[in-house]
Amino acid sequence: MAAPSPLDEPENASFAWRRYKRLMRFMVAVTLLVVLVALVGLYLYVGPVSWHFYLATGLGIGFAMLLMSALMGLVFLSSGTGHDASVTDSERDRDRF
Repeated sequence: MAAPSPLDEPENASFAWRRYKRLMRFMVAVTLLVVLVALVGLYLYVGPVSWHFYLATGLGIGFAMLLMSALMGLVFLSSGTGHDASVTDSERDRDRF
């Protein structure tokens, strides 16, 4: 039987999700800045090319950064709230018998 998770309590869950949303807002701003710097750098280095090139580059960098920050944020949320500690190891419990 798994121990109750701290995220089951509404106050803890509310605090954790607010912190996660704040982290994501910050990462959206950082991502937009990085995409802008990358596109300007590409324009200065490569010169004018098709707008498809810049669109694909911007979307690729933006999607990759936001996906990585969302997944890392969930890891921080899970670990920082004690949710990870509430999980039991069923293999270890089975080996005891």
